[in-house]
Amino acid sequence: MQETQPTVRPARLADLASLVELRLANAEAHIALDAATYRVPPRGAVVRHFTETVADEAGRHAVLVAEGHDGQVVGMVEVLRHPDPPDHQILRPEPSAQVHTVVLPHVRGLGVGSALLAAAERWAGDRGITYLSAGIHHRNVGAVRFYRRHGYTDAGLSLGKSMPE
Repeated sequence: MQETQPTVRPARLADLASLVELRLANAEAHIALDAATYRVPPRGAVVRHFTETVADEAGRHAVLVAEGHDGQVVGMVEVLRHPDPPDHQILRPEPSAQVHTVVLPHVRGLGVGSALLAAAERWAGDRGITYLSAGIHHRNVGAVRFYRRHGYTDAGLSLGKSMPE
């Protein structure tokens, strides 16, 4: 890919195979970070997810893709809205979503991820979303560095405990 801005556009059903491969390759990379936390999801489940999300006419969520100069999909970003907290909880409702960016290794460092994230932020802002989060594994130093470079900061601490089976 040339060092020019990629074309970022909404994903289409014709992109389904590329989206599935990006998700499955990303899963393999995450298993290398922490095999106890991550898995490779069933291909059929990934196909269903992207088919439903891309075809969703209500536009609750977004999948945007980056194309290289040759028209090949080289990355994607998902914007998945969080539900508002139930009325009985104390957390104040805030229109929010999680972003998840995936870029093919051979085009990293060429601005693809930055272009995808900027497009995701525009999409979210145009829909009244006021807070974006990116759930990053602490060992994924490249992703942590990427999101921090774009203004994302530590947003709290998630505590957990594995229960005996």
